[in-house]
Amino acid sequence: MSAPPEIVRTVQTLRARVRDWRAAGERVALVPTMGALHAGHLSLVRLAGERAGRVVVSIFVNPTQFAAGEDFEAYPRDEAADVAALAGAGCDLIYAPTAAEMYPQGFATRVQVSGLTDELEGARRPSHFDGVATVVAKLLIQCEPDVGVFGEKDYQQLLVIRRLARDLNLAVDIVGAPIARDPDGLALSSRNAYLTTSERPTAAALHQVLAGAATRLRAGALIADVEADAIAALAKAGFDEVDYLEVRGDADLHRLGPGRLDRAARLLAAARLGRVRLLDNLAI
Repeated sequence: MSAPPEIVRTVQTLRARVRDWRAAGERVALVPTMGALHAGHLSLVRLAGERAGRVVVSIFVNPTQFAAGEDFEAYPRDEAADVAALAGAGCDLIYAPTAAEMYPQGFATRVQVSGLTDELEGARRPSHFDGVATVVAKLLIQCEPDVGVFGEKDYQQLLVIRRLARDLNLAVDIVGAPIARDPDGLALSSRNAYLTTSERPTAAALHQVLAGAATRLRAGALIADVEADAIAALAKAGFDEVDYLEVRGDADLHRLGPGRLDRAARLLAAARLGRVRLLDNLAI
């Protein structure tokens, strides 16, 4: 078994390690995570290793992206398991700062990305993307990587981060990684651990319904009809509530329809099942 990567907990030490790598002419990639690592995270690490000679994985459960009543306190945390998972996965350094390191006393700055954050996840979790944008901006500034790798499962978040990096002139290439899935299609997520045994088969219906909807859209079906039918199918499958299931522009998330598809698009969905809120999306 490979030795576990080194863990650093301060910006100063992180920068020292990255400075040494750069002095040796090496490229650096960053994979930001909130821990509770699974195979999907490890696929991001492997992709990062293809883009750079050194890979930093950050582990930080960011309090500012959780609203009141969300699962910040209950969010799964197991640093020892995360470190073991990263051993042999191509991670060179784990950056696991404390909340005080990330948000020291008197911290008063917020990064806000307008437009892209107004709908979908932003409409249902109004403070969420401000927290995401702020912590990701800090991580990119702290590490100064050549490459930042983010999963496409949180597709709206990926676009927000790309806009953030562009607007702030950050010298980093933001790379989107394909969604990692279980054999039945369920997108891997740390929150899948909340699913009960009886809920797990129902959860897989989200991807199956989206795949069927995408097939109809490509065949020329009306967007409004496909969206309505897919929402009904999820309710029939046993989901408690569908927050949204919509066809949006692939690059800008503009609402499409009600007619036929005439541009590159994404079908995005968020649905609730028990205590779990599942997200998924498909390119069309």
